[in-house]
Parts: sequence; structure tokens; C-alpha cells
Amino acid sequence: MLTRRQFMSLSAAIPTVALLSSPVFAATPAVFARGGVAINGYDPVAYFRADAPVKGKAAHTVSWQGATWQFADADNRAAFESAPEDFAPQYGGYCAYALSKNAIAKTEPDAWTINNGKLYLNYDTSVRALWQRDIPGNVARADDNWPSVLHS
Repeated sequence: MLTRRQFMSLSAAIPTVALLSSPVFAATPAVFARGGVAINGYDPVAYFRADAPVKGKAAHTVSWQGATWQFADADNRAAFESAPEDFAPQYGGYCAYALSKNAIAKTEPDAWTINNGKLYLNYDTSVRALWQRDIPGNVARADDNWPSVLHS
């Protein structure tokens, strides 16, 4: 649970409307999926192959970790099916920077980073800039907080 000071500090970077860490969300799902669709319908494999966010198609979907994942084409869907952990965003697609602050927040597909072969998403591009100032430290802190933050 965030202290008031931690919350106020974090909310300067991430609008409080985006924060999901409250007792109301005690059963927060392990994958951030609006309407049940992960990454707002963007193809997680495309971040690695196209080096850009690419919108997936309803014709190419996979159900994994309680969410529907969409892909731009059958090749990307097959790659994900064979190794979802290699392509899925870290921390269930929740904001990696928020996780480093022991909170959870939504993400936007265009606020992304690939580091050491792993995909990280952030609330928006300004929060991504904060994340990128200390990726190793932020990853270490986020790893320490994941997934227990979902139940706090």
C-alpha cells in the first residue's frame, strides 16, 4: 500500500485517475486487458518484429492468461502461441514505471520499451521517459513488487 507521500509523488507522474491500486481493485487481473483484450488490441509480437506498435486483428487471436491477445497476422499469432512469455509485456501489460513505485496503472501501446529482450509498457510517453532514466533500477523495483501489488 502506498503512503500518502508516495501516492502524491507518483500521482505527479501518473494521473490519479489511472491508478488502480486501491482496495476496490483487490482482485486485479494479472493481465491489463480493457474489455478483455490485452494491450488495447495491439500485437505484442510486432513490437519485436516491426519495432513498432501494430494493431492486431480480431481474426488472429489467442486466449492466454485470462485475456484475448490480437495479432496482425497468423505468423505473429503462431510465434506467440509457441512462446508467449517471450513476447508478452512484462507485469501483465501494466505500467512498468508504476510497478517500480509499487502501484499499478493502465498503459498505452505507443509508450513502450524493449530492454534485454523484454517488452515494457508505460502509462504514456512522458512516463516512459521517467522509466528510461533508470531502467535497471526500475526493473529491479518493479520485479520486487510484481505480482504482489495486484493484491495490496
